[in-house]
Amino acid sequence: MRNRGCIDVLTIITSLILTSLFSHAQVQSIISEENEKEVFSVTDPDYELSPYTGVTMKHWYDAASYLLEGAFGYIDDIDDPMQFPKLSGKSYPTSEDQIPTEKLEGLCRTLFIAAPLLRKNPSLVVNGVNVSEYYRHQILNLLDSTHASFIRPRAHDEGPSQILVEFGALAISLFVAPEALWDPLSKQHKDLLASTMLSYGDGPTIPSNWRFFNIFILSFFKEQGYEINEVLMKDYLQKSLEHYRSNGWYNDAPAYDYYSMWAFQLYGIIWAEYFGKENYPDIAGQFVSNFKDLEGNYPYLFSEDGKMIMWGRSISYRFASISPLPFTGLQGESFNYGWMRRISSGVLLQFLQNPSFLKDDVPTLGFYGHYEPAVQIYSCRGSVYWMGKAFLGLLIQQDNPFWTSIENNGPWESDFESDQVYNHFQGKTNILITNYTGIGASEVRAWCHEKVADDWQKFRSSENYNRLSYNSSFPWQADGSNGEVAMNYVVKNALGKWEAFRLYDFKKFESGVYYRDVELETDSEINIQLAEMPMPNGVLRVDRNLSSKTMEVRLGHYALPKLDDEIRTTTRDLGKYKATIIDNGVYQLAMVPLAGWDEVEIVNCSGLHPESDQSTVLNATSQFSPEGGNIYSTLLLWKKSGEKWKKSELMPVKKFSPSDGGVLIRLRKGKEKELKVNYYNN
Repeated sequence: MRNRGCIDVLTIITSLILTSLFSHAQVQSIISEENEKEVFSVTDPDYELSPYTGVTMKHWYDAASYLLEGAFGYIDDIDDPMQFPKLSGKSYPTSEDQIPTEKLEGLCRTLFIAAPLLRKNPSLVVNGVNVSEYYRHQILNLLDSTHASFIRPRAHDEGPSQILVEFGALAISLFVAPEALWDPLSKQHKDLLASTMLSYGDGPTIPSNWRFFNIFILSFFKEQGYEINEVLMKDYLQKSLEHYRSNGWYNDAPAYDYYSMWAFQLYGIIWAEYFGKENYPDIAGQFVSNFKDLEGNYPYLFSEDGKMIMWGRSISYRFASISPLPFTGLQGESFNYGWMRRISSGVLLQFLQNPSFLKDDVPTLGFYGHYEPAVQIYSCRGSVYWMGKAFLGLLIQQDNPFWTSIENNGPWESDFESDQVYNHFQGKTNILITNYTGIGASEVRAWCHEKVADDWQKFRSSENYNRLSYNSSFPWQADGSNGEVAMNYVVKNALGKWEAFRLYDFKKFESGVYYRDVELETDSEINIQLAEMPMPNGVLRVDRNLSSKTMEVRLGHYALPKLDDEIRTTTRDLGKYKATIIDNGVYQLAMVPLAGWDEVEIVNCSGLHPESDQSTVLNATSQFSPEGGNIYSTLLLWKKSGEKWKKSELMPVKKFSPSDGGVLIRLRKGKEKELKVNYYNN
């Protein structure tokens, strides 16, 4: 697809011709199908090497080319910028002065995809455009003060900006493919590029993963023989290492999310392998040691069939989540490389084969299709190509065990038993990763403690972080203004508005139970002690209300999107209890109140779910009162559609009774298991 203006004219002419033959609706369908890029397909799959996905290294190259072709559909001349149609909503640009940065993002982020391809083939042509010539020309445009893409050097008193981020990305690509991007430049242009990029790299940054942008700029130009601020670079390296906690997780000041992986871990291992080991071996060794801690932890965050969880900000970067995994191939024989590749290829296909992933041949701002609740104000349309960092895995040689090992499902096929639950508590981070073999899903519970009042960008206090948990089978749904809520509590506050909990404080993980305190941001007298126990087919919640005032409260299960058929609803009488069940043809969700709750509502929602405009969620409702009972307990259960519920699955609790300082629970689990949910004094 070339020259969009020409396509628009051709579309109009085609429409006029077709209107005489077909109805308007048929015409629009034909035109839409004509202009729609087909989803990625795996040609000649290799099911001997990759029995689950059929995907090999060749198909990774195919996937990179597929995405690059969509981006280059907007390039008719090498002077055309990587600028894509803006989607409605909060993404930038919202003013003319942001357009140069928008173009810079499109350039430097698509280069994450192009650079590994150029390393293999410096003469690469995409959609009739010589790719290396295009990027070199665009880089020179950044240096031309008369050009619309010009990026001026940083002023001495200027702080960190998005330009630093993109120049850091550019430095990584210069490391990856210098023969195509750097070596052909004249000495004059090299010096000018160094001067401009170093003005940002040798300067202030944000105390987070951003330090690596300075590090890569400084490192690349040091390797090219330029004088750099080595004292500053060492300082940023040491401070980056100080973000490390344990179990492979870095803290991104203050969150734990995918930035720990597509930023800290990826940057650390690339820097170590391509620059650090030769120049700063001791520091590189620390990054490598931290990287190896991934093995027994991070891979469990992905589902059995290789799907990632929708969790945290910048989720439109999507399969950047797997970008560290190919680099396990550089770490000797300790990793299960067949599992690492199975996860990586599975996540690629999760998105590349979703029909909503592309719009105008460019990935949307969202998880699958465009999803405004998940968008941050710092993103533009080209931001999504940050996912291209996954293709840096193509730097790993084709004879490496990451590519040559036979695909496998790791512990899902070798260690896990059917219809069981497995918890992986992540030490100092207080992250809990849970695997459910019944539906092959993974789940995470992690940090959230951010006030809306302090969150000027409005993402750390939002649904990106404030859900009670996040599950690979059930992408998070946004809250509605009428109290619609999924996997969280909402409370009607003093202003009469529904307010979600977000100020969580982790307490302990003990005997399979994850304990937190939570307080309402706008009223500190409203607080609850939360206790949740992952079970083979769901979660048992036993929460204790400590609030000193009466409040209207709702608790949501996960939500189900409406797919091909209407969502079916049923109830099951369980004697003293009742199960309310919804079924969308793929999954069933059931809610069974055990104590405290008044009723369960079946709530139909519009415009809140990332997979469908229509969705349904189960909400338990009640008036929490200091004078009433203070224990509120629910079973939040799931099952694949088409499978029958056993009564023992809907009611795995045989006995439920208050006990000293907590609740005594007797579970039907083979031999009866007695569980004491122990609370604690504030």
